[in-house]
Amino acid sequence: MYPTALEAHLSARRDAGRKLVVPYVTGGLGRDWFRLVEAVVAAGADAVEIGIPFSDPSIDGPTIQEASARALAGGATAATVLGALSHAGLGVPLVAMTYYNLVFRAGHQRFAADLAAAGFSGAIVPDLPPELAGDWIAGADEAGVANILLVAPVTADERVAMIVRRTRGFVYGVSVMGTTGERTALSDTAVQVARRVKAQTGRPVLIGFGVSTASHARDVATAADGVVAASALMRRVLDGMDVDCAAELIISIRAALDEPAAAAG
Repeated sequence: MYPTALEAHLSARRDAGRKLVVPYVTGGLGRDWFRLVEAVVAAGADAVEIGIPFSDPSIDGPTIQEASARALAGGATAATVLGALSHAGLGVPLVAMTYYNLVFRAGHQRFAADLAAAGFSGAIVPDLPPELAGDWIAGADEAGVANILLVAPVTADERVAMIVRRTRGFVYGVSVMGTTGERTALSDTAVQVARRVKAQTGRPVLIGFGVSTASHARDVATAADGVVAASALMRRVLDGMDVDCAAELIISIRAALDEPAAAAG
């Protein structure tokens, strides 16, 4: 399987000894959401995951659900989010995260082409099982958009092997069973998932769902290639923090990942 532009970018940084951080920003959440994207890039993000709001975000916990609801109430749509990012020239890859209803309604090829035209090089569609994703993956491949698959703590080894063959860009390891959300402590399963997946692939392996602090990121990066930071960042926005204060979370995670102990993981 050929490496996508997203995979090549992340792999090159990882192979140079860098641990990866991918912040998540809900597209259309408030007037300053694009400024937040710029701020997390400046804070050291290696890619940015952009949530395209959907009314029934089934794998997301209360924070991302609230963020999506607010964005939708403010008039955000897939078209407005993609339009705001088109030709943004951020300097790092963009990864869309949304649900299959939006993909299906637009059509696989059209949705993938729209993502590519807006500058996206990856997509996460978590409610579309890989066994049913053939048409979407074909459309994404044609557009040069990496379709990223998830591995959960209970995923059997045989299924992990199938997922790492079919994923593009990176493998998204889920730290715990359940929905996204901030957590005071990161489960031991986060490191276990990272080790299990890395034993079966040379693709970058990032861990998300509950990575809420710099210490969480540093700990999981002893086994993983990096982390996805989502709900903790969006909680700051929902609680009224300005862009610079919210982005301090990513600055702290970047600093923790750049420590020698994390870099040696």
